Amino acid sequence: MTERKYDYNKLRGKIREVFGRQEDFANAINLSAVAVSNKLNNVVDWRQEEMERAVELLDIPYEKLYAYFFTKEVEKNTTFKKEANR
Repeated sequence: MTERKYDYNKLRGKIREVFGRQEDFANAINLSAVAVSNKLNNVVDWRQEEMERAVELLDIPYEKLYAYFFTKEVEKNTTFKKEANR
């Protein structure tokens, strides 16, 4: 089974927009800066209560919660060109 990875770039941007620094957001949500970093880097999952608090602090409409917390990370593939042997 493949582990799900989420793209939190939109959330990171909103955190910067509202709080300026990720550390300030972490303090406001009552988490350590390391805990927030781990969540934004898919090391640890967001708990429901944390998402609810983040939505409140960041003034994110509930109907947009999916875009901030559940956008799947797109897998990056590398394509190689094969040179023709002539």
